[in-house]
Amino acid sequence: MFPFQFDLGYIHFGTLLFIIDVVMVFVIIFLERKTPAATAAWIMIMLLVPIVGIVLYVIFSQNIARKKIFKLSQEEEEYISSALKNQMDDMSSGRFDFSEGSTGELWEDMITLNATYAKAYYTQDNDVDVYTDGTYMFSHLLDDIRKAKSSVNVMYFIIKNDLVGRRLIDALTEKAREGVQVRLLVDAMGSRSMNNYLLSDLINAGGKVAYFFPPRFKYINIKLNYRNHRKIVVLDNEIGYIGGFNIAKEYLGLKKKFGYWRDTHLRVTGSSVQDMNARFLMDWRFASGEKLPLEEVYSTPFGAKGRTGMQIVSSGPDSNREEVKRAYMKMITSAQKSLCLQTPYFIPDASIQESLKMAALSGVDVKVMIPCMPDHVMVYWATYWYVGDLLRSGARVFIYDNGFLHAKTLVADGQVASVGSANFDRRSFSLNFEANAFIYDAKVAGKLEDRFAEDITFSHELTLEDYEKRSGWIKFKETMARLLSDIL
Repeated sequence: MFPFQFDLGYIHFGTLLFIIDVVMVFVIIFLERKTPAATAAWIMIMLLVPIVGIVLYVIFSQNIARKKIFKLSQEEEEYISSALKNQMDDMSSGRFDFSEGSTGELWEDMITLNATYAKAYYTQDNDVDVYTDGTYMFSHLLDDIRKAKSSVNVMYFIIKNDLVGRRLIDALTEKAREGVQVRLLVDAMGSRSMNNYLLSDLINAGGKVAYFFPPRFKYINIKLNYRNHRKIVVLDNEIGYIGGFNIAKEYLGLKKKFGYWRDTHLRVTGSSVQDMNARFLMDWRFASGEKLPLEEVYSTPFGAKGRTGMQIVSSGPDSNREEVKRAYMKMITSAQKSLCLQTPYFIPDASIQESLKMAALSGVDVKVMIPCMPDHVMVYWATYWYVGDLLRSGARVFIYDNGFLHAKTLVADGQVASVGSANFDRRSFSLNFEANAFIYDAKVAGKLEDRFAEDITFSHELTLEDYEKRSGWIKFKETMARLLSDIL
Protein backbone atom coordinates (compact mmCIF):
# COMPACT_ATOMS: atom_id res chain seq x y z
CA MET A 1 0.00 0.00 0.00
CA PHE A 2 2.81 2.44 0.83
CA PRO A 3 4.27 2.57 -2.70
CA PHE A 4 0.78 3.21 -4.09
CA GLN A 5 0.15 6.02 -1.59
CA PHE A 6 3.51 7.56 -2.43
CA ASP A 7 2.77 7.54 -6.15
CA LEU A 8 -0.65 9.04 -5.53
CA GLY A 9 0.88 11.81 -3.46
CA TYR A 10 3.43 12.41 -6.18
CA ILE A 11 0.63 12.69 -8.73
CA HIS A 12 -1.26 15.13 -6.49
CA PHE A 13 1.88 17.23 -6.11
CA GLY A 14 2.36 17.27 -9.88
CA THR A 15 -1.27 18.30 -10.33
CA LEU A 16 -0.78 21.12 -7.84
CA LEU A 17 2.26 22.36 -9.78
CA PHE A 18 0.27 22.23 -13.00
CA ILE A 19 -2.57 24.26 -11.44
CA ILE A 20 -0.13 26.86 -10.09
CA ASP A 21 1.50 27.09 -13.53
CA VAL A 22 -1.89 27.56 -15.21
CA VAL A 23 -2.80 30.33 -12.73
CA MET A 24 0.53 32.11 -13.33
CA VAL A 25 0.10 31.82 -17.10
CA PHE A 26 -3.39 33.31 -16.71
CA VAL A 27 -1.90 36.21 -14.71
CA ILE A 28 0.75 36.86 -17.35
CA ILE A 29 -1.66 36.78 -20.29
CA PHE A 30 -4.71 38.56 -18.90
CA LEU A 31 -3.57 40.74 -16.00
CA GLU A 32 0.02 41.87 -16.58
CA ARG A 33 -0.62 43.10 -20.15
CA LYS A 34 2.90 42.37 -21.34
CA THR A 35 3.95 42.40 -24.98
CA PRO A 36 3.11 39.20 -26.90
CA ALA A 37 6.82 38.34 -27.21
CA ALA A 38 7.47 38.81 -23.49
CA THR A 39 4.34 36.82 -22.66
CA ALA A 40 5.47 33.94 -24.88
CA ALA A 41 8.98 33.96 -23.38
CA TRP A 42 7.68 33.78 -19.81
CA ILE A 43 5.15 31.06 -20.62
CA MET A 44 7.93 29.01 -22.24
CA ILE A 45 10.12 29.35 -19.14
CA MET A 46 7.27 28.39 -16.78
CA LEU A 47 6.35 25.33 -18.80
CA LEU A 48 9.96 24.15 -19.05
CA VAL A 49 10.91 24.75 -15.40
CA PRO A 50 7.66 25.19 -13.39
CA ILE A 51 8.95 26.00 -9.88
CA VAL A 52 12.08 27.85 -11.02
CA GLY A 53 10.05 29.72 -13.63
CA ILE A 54 7.57 30.99 -11.06
CA VAL A 55 10.38 32.16 -8.76
CA LEU A 56 12.12 33.92 -11.65
CA TYR A 57 8.87 35.57 -12.66
CA VAL A 58 8.23 36.88 -9.14
CA ILE A 59 11.77 38.31 -8.97
CA PHE A 60 12.18 39.62 -12.50
CA SER A 61 8.74 40.48 -13.82
CA GLN A 62 6.63 42.34 -11.31
CA ASN A 63 4.45 45.04 -12.79
CA ILE A 64 5.13 48.25 -10.88
CA ALA A 65 3.47 50.51 -13.45
CA ARG A 66 0.39 50.58 -11.23
CA LYS A 67 2.37 52.28 -8.47
CA LYS A 68 2.91 56.02 -8.49
CA ILE A 69 6.24 56.09 -6.70
CA PHE A 70 7.35 59.62 -7.62
CA LYS A 71 4.54 61.60 -6.06
CA LEU A 72 4.15 65.33 -6.53
CA SER A 73 2.18 67.63 -4.26
CA GLN A 74 -0.84 69.39 -5.72
CA GLU A 75 1.13 72.66 -5.79
CA GLU A 76 4.02 70.99 -7.63
CA GLU A 77 1.68 69.39 -10.16
CA GLU A 78 -0.02 72.74 -10.79
CA TYR A 79 3.29 74.59 -11.16
CA ILE A 80 4.73 72.10 -13.66
CA SER A 81 1.50 71.77 -15.64
CA SER A 82 1.04 75.54 -15.79
CA ALA A 83 4.61 76.18 -16.96
CA LEU A 84 4.35 73.54 -19.68
CA LYS A 85 0.95 74.79 -20.84
CA ASN A 86 2.15 78.37 -21.08
CA GLN A 87 5.19 77.32 -23.08
CA MET A 88 3.17 75.15 -25.45
CA ASP A 89 0.61 77.94 -25.93
CA ASP A 90 3.40 80.34 -26.85
CA MET A 91 4.87 77.90 -29.36
CA SER A 92 1.56 77.01 -31.00
CA SER A 93 0.64 80.68 -31.38
CA GLY A 94 4.06 81.68 -32.74
CA ARG A 95 4.89 83.88 -29.74
CA PHE A 96 7.84 81.76 -28.59
CA ASP A 97 11.22 83.29 -29.43
CA PHE A 98 13.77 80.58 -30.23
CA SER A 99 17.34 81.57 -29.47
CA GLU A 100 19.79 82.25 -32.28
CA GLY A 101 21.69 79.09 -33.21
CA SER A 102 19.12 76.75 -31.69
CA THR A 103 17.56 74.12 -33.95
CA GLY A 104 14.49 74.03 -31.72
CA GLU A 105 12.33 75.80 -34.30
CA LEU A 106 13.13 73.06 -36.84
CA TRP A 107 12.23 70.37 -34.31
CA GLU A 108 9.29 72.10 -32.62
CA ASP A 109 7.09 69.05 -33.11
CA MET A 110 9.55 66.92 -31.15
CA ILE A 111 9.73 69.53 -28.38
CA THR A 112 5.93 69.42 -28.24
CA LEU A 113 5.96 65.62 -28.03
CA ASN A 114 8.40 65.62 -25.11
CA ALA A 115 6.49 68.39 -23.36
CA THR A 116 3.04 66.86 -23.65
CA TYR A 117 4.04 63.21 -23.31
CA ALA A 118 7.01 63.35 -20.92
CA LYS A 119 6.37 66.69 -19.16
CA ALA A 120 9.79 67.88 -20.32
CA TYR A 121 10.20 71.66 -20.25
CA TYR A 122 12.23 73.24 -23.06
CA THR A 123 15.07 75.54 -21.98
CA GLN A 124 17.46 77.34 -24.32
CA ASP A 125 19.97 79.16 -22.14
CA ASN A 126 22.24 76.16 -21.67
CA ASP A 127 25.93 75.70 -22.27
CA VAL A 128 27.08 72.12 -22.94
CA ASP A 129 30.47 70.41 -22.82
CA VAL A 130 30.76 66.93 -24.33
CA TYR A 131 33.06 64.40 -22.60
CA THR A 132 33.96 61.11 -24.25
CA ASP A 133 36.97 60.11 -22.16
CA GLY A 134 36.44 58.83 -18.61
CA THR A 135 39.64 60.21 -17.10
CA TYR A 136 38.93 63.66 -18.48
CA MET A 137 35.29 63.62 -17.36
CA PHE A 138 36.12 62.32 -13.87
CA SER A 139 38.81 64.95 -13.26
CA HIS A 140 36.37 67.74 -14.20
CA LEU A 141 33.65 66.21 -12.03
CA LEU A 142 35.93 66.05 -8.99
CA ASP A 143 37.09 69.62 -9.61
CA ASP A 144 33.49 70.87 -9.76
CA ILE A 145 32.61 68.94 -6.58
CA ARG A 146 35.54 70.52 -4.73
CA LYS A 147 34.29 73.98 -5.78
CA ALA A 148 30.67 73.38 -4.68
CA LYS A 149 29.45 75.84 -2.04
CA SER A 150 25.96 74.80 -0.99
CA SER A 151 24.81 71.41 -2.31
CA VAL A 152 26.11 68.27 -4.02
CA ASN A 153 23.48 65.83 -5.31
CA VAL A 154 24.90 62.61 -6.77
CA MET A 155 22.98 59.71 -8.34
CA TYR A 156 24.65 56.75 -10.07
CA PHE A 157 23.66 53.27 -11.12
CA ILE A 158 27.16 51.95 -10.35
CA ILE A 159 29.68 53.18 -7.81
CA LYS A 160 32.22 50.49 -6.99
CA ASN A 161 34.43 50.17 -3.95
CA ASP A 162 37.63 50.59 -5.94
CA LEU A 163 40.21 53.32 -6.30
CA VAL A 164 37.92 55.44 -8.50
CA GLY A 165 34.83 55.00 -6.33
CA ARG A 166 36.80 55.81 -3.18
CA ARG A 167 38.15 59.01 -4.75
CA LEU A 168 34.58 60.17 -5.33
CA ILE A 169 33.47 59.19 -1.81
CA ASP A 170 36.49 60.98 -0.32
CA ALA A 171 35.62 64.15 -2.27
CA LEU A 172 32.00 63.98 -1.08
CA THR A 173 33.11 63.39 2.51
CA GLU A 174 35.38 66.44 2.41
CA LYS A 175 32.52 68.63 1.16
CA ALA A 176 30.23 67.33 3.90
CA ARG A 177 32.88 68.24 6.50
CA GLU A 178 32.90 71.76 5.06
CA GLY A 179 29.18 72.03 5.76
CA VAL A 180 27.99 71.54 2.19
CA GLN A 181 24.75 69.54 1.92
CA VAL A 182 25.76 66.23 0.30
CA ARG A 183 23.24 63.65 -0.89
CA LEU A 184 24.36 60.36 -2.44
CA LEU A 185 21.79 58.09 -4.11
CA VAL A 186 22.90 54.76 -5.57
CA ASP A 187 21.06 51.83 -7.08
CA ALA A 188 21.11 49.02 -4.53
CA MET A 189 21.87 46.38 -7.17
CA GLY A 190 24.25 48.26 -9.44
CA SER A 191 26.20 49.62 -6.45
CA ARG A 192 25.90 46.48 -4.32
CA SER A 193 29.47 46.88 -3.03
CA MET A 194 28.40 50.12 -1.34
CA ASN A 195 26.96 50.04 2.19
CA ASN A 196 26.69 52.28 5.24
CA TYR A 197 29.84 50.78 6.75
CA LEU A 198 31.96 51.77 3.75
CA LEU A 199 30.22 55.15 3.66
CA SER A 200 30.44 55.74 7.42
CA ASP A 201 32.93 58.61 7.11
CA LEU A 202 30.60 60.41 4.70
CA ILE A 203 27.59 59.79 6.95
CA ASN A 204 29.44 60.86 10.10
CA ALA A 205 30.53 64.05 8.32
CA GLY A 206 26.87 64.94 7.76
CA GLY A 207 26.39 63.51 4.28
CA LYS A 208 23.16 61.68 3.49
CA VAL A 209 23.00 58.32 1.72
CA ALA A 210 20.04 56.45 0.17
CA TYR A 211 19.65 53.23 -1.79
CA PHE A 212 17.17 52.77 -4.64
CA PHE A 213 15.07 49.58 -4.26
CA PRO A 214 17.24 47.96 -1.56
CA PRO A 215 16.60 44.26 -0.80
CA ARG A 216 14.16 43.56 2.00
CA PHE A 217 16.20 40.52 2.93
CA LYS A 218 19.98 40.22 2.83
CA TYR A 219 20.25 38.09 -0.30
CA ILE A 220 16.76 38.41 -1.80
CA ASN A 221 15.61 41.44 -3.75
CA ILE A 222 12.19 40.95 -5.33
CA LYS A 223 12.61 44.21 -7.30
CA LEU A 224 15.89 43.00 -8.78
CA ASN A 225 14.70 43.58 -12.33
CA TYR A 226 13.84 47.27 -11.88
CA ARG A 227 16.94 49.37 -11.51
CA ASN A 228 17.67 53.08 -11.35
CA HIS A 229 20.04 53.36 -14.30
CA ARG A 230 20.27 57.17 -14.21
CA LYS A 231 23.59 59.00 -13.88
CA ILE A 232 22.98 62.55 -12.66
CA VAL A 233 25.11 64.94 -10.61
CA VAL A 234 23.94 68.45 -9.73
CA LEU A 235 26.17 70.96 -7.93
CA ASP A 236 24.75 74.10 -6.30
CA ASN A 237 21.76 73.75 -8.68
CA GLU A 238 24.04 75.38 -11.29
CA ILE A 239 26.19 72.63 -12.83
CA GLY A 240 24.82 69.30 -14.00
CA TYR A 241 26.35 66.08 -15.30
CA ILE A 242 24.32 63.52 -17.28
CA GLY A 243 25.23 60.66 -19.58
CA GLY A 244 26.58 57.12 -19.66
CA PHE A 245 29.61 57.06 -17.34
CA ASN A 246 29.37 55.29 -13.98
CA ILE A 247 32.02 55.43 -11.25
CA ALA A 248 34.49 52.53 -11.33
CA LYS A 249 37.97 51.87 -12.69
CA GLU A 250 36.73 50.29 -15.94
CA TYR A 251 35.04 53.60 -16.87
CA LEU A 252 38.46 55.22 -16.79
CA GLY A 253 39.97 52.47 -18.95
CA LEU A 254 41.79 50.90 -15.99
CA LYS A 255 40.39 47.37 -16.32
CA LYS A 256 42.35 45.04 -18.60
CA LYS A 257 39.27 43.05 -19.64
CA PHE A 258 37.71 46.05 -21.43
CA GLY A 259 40.69 48.25 -22.26
CA TYR A 260 39.81 51.78 -23.34
CA TRP A 261 36.27 52.75 -22.32
CA ARG A 262 34.44 54.88 -24.88
CA ASP A 263 31.43 56.65 -23.40
CA THR A 264 29.60 59.97 -23.69
CA HIS A 265 28.70 62.39 -20.90
CA LEU A 266 27.59 66.02 -20.74
CA ARG A 267 28.48 68.87 -18.41
CA VAL A 268 25.61 71.37 -18.46
CA THR A 269 25.10 74.87 -17.13
CA GLY A 270 21.80 76.68 -17.63
CA SER A 271 18.15 76.20 -16.76
CA SER A 272 18.09 72.52 -17.71
CA VAL A 273 20.18 71.89 -14.60
CA GLN A 274 17.06 72.72 -12.58
CA ASP A 275 15.17 69.95 -14.38
CA MET A 276 18.05 67.54 -13.70
CA ASN A 277 17.95 68.51 -10.03
CA ALA A 278 14.18 68.05 -9.89
CA ARG A 279 14.65 64.55 -11.30
CA PHE A 280 17.26 63.83 -8.63
CA LEU A 281 15.06 65.14 -5.82
CA MET A 282 12.06 63.08 -6.90
CA ASP A 283 14.21 59.94 -6.89
CA TRP A 284 15.75 60.98 -3.58
CA ARG A 285 12.39 61.57 -1.93
CA PHE A 286 11.25 58.09 -2.90
CA ALA A 287 14.46 56.30 -1.84
CA SER A 288 15.22 58.24 1.35
CA GLY A 289 11.75 59.25 2.58
CA GLU A 290 13.05 62.80 3.08
CA LYS A 291 10.33 65.31 2.22
CA LEU A 292 12.08 67.90 0.10
CA PRO A 293 10.00 70.51 -1.76
CA LEU A 294 10.80 71.05 -5.44
CA GLU A 295 10.17 74.78 -5.10
CA GLU A 296 13.75 75.35 -3.97
CA VAL A 297 14.97 73.92 -7.29
CA TYR A 298 13.00 76.32 -9.47
CA SER A 299 13.38 79.38 -7.24
CA THR A 300 17.17 79.59 -7.66
CA PRO A 301 18.09 82.67 -9.74
CA PHE A 302 20.21 81.96 -12.83
CA GLY A 303 22.79 83.95 -14.70
CA ALA A 304 22.88 81.54 -17.62
CA LYS A 305 24.46 82.77 -20.83
CA GLY A 306 24.27 79.73 -23.09
CA ARG A 307 22.20 79.34 -26.24
CA THR A 308 21.68 75.58 -26.43
CA GLY A 309 18.12 74.27 -26.40
CA MET A 310 17.50 71.20 -24.27
CA GLN A 311 14.89 68.96 -22.68
CA ILE A 312 15.52 66.43 -19.90
CA VAL A 313 13.36 63.35 -20.51
CA SER A 314 13.04 60.58 -17.97
CA SER A 315 11.21 57.27 -18.07
CA GLY A 316 10.76 54.17 -15.96
CA PRO A 317 8.70 51.06 -15.23
CA ASP A 318 6.40 53.05 -12.95
CA SER A 319 4.76 54.16 -16.21
CA ASN A 320 3.79 52.38 -19.43
CA ARG A 321 4.53 55.47 -21.52
CA GLU A 322 8.19 54.69 -22.43
CA GLU A 323 8.96 58.39 -22.80
CA VAL A 324 12.62 58.11 -23.83
CA LYS A 325 11.79 55.47 -26.44
CA ARG A 326 9.07 57.69 -27.94
CA ALA A 327 11.55 60.56 -28.22
CA TYR A 328 14.08 58.24 -29.90
CA MET A 329 11.39 57.12 -32.34
CA LYS A 330 10.45 60.70 -33.14
CA MET A 331 14.08 61.52 -33.99
CA ILE A 332 14.35 58.43 -36.20
CA THR A 333 11.11 58.96 -38.11
CA SER A 334 11.74 62.71 -38.56
CA ALA A 335 15.32 62.41 -39.86
CA GLN A 336 15.70 63.30 -43.52
CA LYS A 337 19.43 62.94 -44.14
CA SER A 338 21.35 61.02 -41.46
CA LEU A 339 21.19 59.08 -38.21
CA CYS A 340 24.25 58.22 -36.11
CA LEU A 341 23.50 55.77 -33.31
CA GLN A 342 25.90 54.40 -30.69
CA THR A 343 24.85 51.86 -28.09
CA PRO A 344 26.46 48.96 -26.22
CA TYR A 345 23.22 46.96 -26.29
CA PHE A 346 20.94 46.96 -29.32
CA ILE A 347 17.77 44.96 -28.62
CA PRO A 348 15.03 47.24 -29.94
CA ASP A 349 11.35 46.43 -29.87
CA ALA A 350 9.49 46.11 -33.15
CA SER A 351 8.54 49.81 -33.31
CA ILE A 352 12.13 51.07 -33.05
CA GLN A 353 13.49 48.38 -35.38
CA GLU A 354 10.90 49.09 -38.05
CA SER A 355 11.47 52.85 -37.71
CA LEU A 356 15.19 52.42 -38.34
CA LYS A 357 14.58 50.08 -41.28
CA MET A 358 12.05 52.49 -42.75
CA ALA A 359 14.51 55.38 -42.41
CA ALA A 360 17.24 53.39 -44.18
CA LEU A 361 14.86 52.31 -46.95
CA SER A 362 13.82 55.97 -47.38
CA GLY A 363 17.38 56.99 -48.21
CA VAL A 364 18.42 58.24 -44.77
CA ASP A 365 22.08 57.42 -44.05
CA VAL A 366 21.60 55.18 -41.01
CA LYS A 367 24.81 54.27 -39.19
CA VAL A 368 24.85 52.09 -36.06
CA MET A 369 27.90 51.42 -33.91
CA ILE A 370 28.15 48.63 -31.33
CA PRO A 371 31.08 47.23 -29.28
CA CYS A 372 33.40 44.46 -30.44
CA MET A 373 33.12 42.58 -27.14
CA PRO A 374 30.32 41.56 -24.78
CA ASP A 375 29.96 42.48 -21.13
CA HIS A 376 26.69 40.49 -21.15
CA VAL A 377 27.00 37.50 -23.49
CA MET A 378 23.30 36.84 -24.24
CA VAL A 379 22.68 40.55 -24.82
CA TYR A 380 25.65 40.67 -27.21
CA TRP A 381 24.34 37.86 -29.42
CA ALA A 382 20.84 39.32 -29.45
CA THR A 383 22.42 42.63 -30.50
CA TYR A 384 24.21 40.86 -33.34
CA TRP A 385 20.93 39.44 -34.65
CA TYR A 386 19.16 42.80 -34.65
CA VAL A 387 21.96 44.71 -36.40
CA GLY A 388 22.04 41.91 -38.98
CA ASP A 389 18.37 42.54 -39.61
CA LEU A 390 19.12 46.25 -40.15
CA LEU A 391 21.79 45.47 -42.74
CA ARG A 392 19.17 43.95 -45.03
CA SER A 393 17.41 47.33 -45.17
CA GLY A 394 20.52 49.25 -46.15
CA ALA A 395 21.73 50.50 -42.77
CA ARG A 396 25.47 50.48 -42.09
CA VAL A 397 26.85 48.80 -38.99
CA PHE A 398 30.25 49.45 -37.41
CA ILE A 399 31.97 47.34 -34.75
CA TYR A 400 34.07 49.48 -32.39
CA ASP A 401 37.47 47.78 -31.90
CA ASN A 402 39.30 50.22 -29.62
CA GLY A 403 38.08 48.80 -26.30
CA PHE A 404 34.48 48.86 -25.08
CA LEU A 405 31.80 51.17 -26.49
CA HIS A 406 29.31 52.21 -23.77
CA ALA A 407 28.02 55.48 -25.27
CA LYS A 408 24.27 55.96 -25.65
CA THR A 409 23.97 58.65 -28.31
CA LEU A 410 21.70 59.41 -31.24
CA VAL A 411 22.18 62.29 -33.68
CA ALA A 412 19.64 63.18 -36.39
CA ASP A 413 20.51 65.34 -39.43
CA GLY A 414 23.31 67.02 -37.48
CA GLN A 415 20.64 69.14 -35.79
CA VAL A 416 19.32 67.32 -32.73
CA ALA A 417 20.99 64.81 -30.43
CA SER A 418 20.32 62.65 -27.41
CA VAL A 419 22.83 61.73 -24.72
CA GLY A 420 21.92 59.91 -21.54
CA SER A 421 21.62 56.62 -19.72
CA ALA A 422 19.11 54.83 -21.98
CA ASN A 423 20.43 52.10 -24.27
CA PHE A 424 18.60 50.98 -27.39
CA ASP A 425 17.20 47.93 -25.70
CA ARG A 426 13.94 46.83 -24.15
CA ARG A 427 15.37 46.92 -20.64
CA SER A 428 16.05 50.65 -20.96
CA PHE A 429 12.70 51.25 -22.65
CA SER A 430 10.49 49.54 -20.08
CA LEU A 431 12.39 48.14 -17.06
CA ASN A 432 15.04 50.67 -16.02
CA PHE A 433 14.61 54.18 -14.67
CA GLU A 434 16.44 56.35 -17.24
CA ALA A 435 17.21 60.00 -17.98
CA ASN A 436 18.38 61.55 -21.27
CA ALA A 437 19.18 65.04 -22.46
CA PHE A 438 17.68 65.92 -25.85
CA ILE A 439 19.75 68.70 -27.36
CA TYR A 440 18.60 71.10 -30.07
CA ASP A 441 21.87 72.64 -31.20
CA ALA A 442 23.81 72.09 -34.43
CA LYS A 443 27.16 72.76 -32.73
CA VAL A 444 26.69 70.09 -30.07
CA ALA A 445 25.15 67.66 -32.58
CA GLY A 446 28.07 68.37 -34.90
CA LYS A 447 30.58 67.56 -32.17
CA LEU A 448 28.88 64.23 -31.58
CA GLU A 449 28.83 63.49 -35.32
CA ASP A 450 32.53 64.36 -35.57
CA ARG A 451 33.31 62.01 -32.70
CA PHE A 452 31.26 59.29 -34.37
CA ALA A 453 33.32 59.75 -37.56
CA GLU A 454 36.52 59.53 -35.49
CA ASP A 455 35.25 56.34 -33.84
CA ILE A 456 34.71 54.83 -37.29
CA THR A 457 38.49 55.00 -37.82
CA PHE A 458 38.81 52.66 -34.81
CA SER A 459 36.11 50.32 -36.10
CA HIS A 460 35.48 47.80 -38.85
CA GLU A 461 32.31 47.74 -40.89
CA LEU A 462 30.06 44.72 -40.67
CA THR A 463 28.71 44.25 -44.19
CA LEU A 464 25.71 42.14 -45.12
CA GLU A 465 28.04 39.83 -47.05
CA ASP A 466 30.21 39.27 -43.96
CA TYR A 467 27.17 38.81 -41.74
CA GLU A 468 25.69 36.14 -44.00
CA LYS A 469 28.95 34.16 -43.76
CA ARG A 470 28.69 33.71 -39.98
CA SER A 471 28.97 30.15 -38.69
CA GLY A 472 26.09 27.89 -37.75
CA TRP A 473 27.17 28.09 -34.10
CA ILE A 474 26.87 31.87 -34.14
CA LYS A 475 23.47 31.60 -35.82
CA PHE A 476 22.35 29.23 -33.04
CA LYS A 477 23.53 31.64 -30.30
CA GLU A 478 21.78 34.54 -32.02
CA THR A 479 18.53 32.59 -32.30
CA MET A 480 18.54 31.53 -28.65
CA ALA A 481 19.36 35.06 -27.48
CA ARG A 482 16.67 36.55 -29.69
CA LEU A 483 14.04 34.18 -28.27
CA LEU A 484 14.79 35.58 -24.81
CA SER A 485 15.36 39.18 -25.93
CA ASP A 486 12.13 40.46 -24.35
CA ILE A 487 13.29 39.44 -20.88
CA LEU A 488 17.06 40.04 -21.10
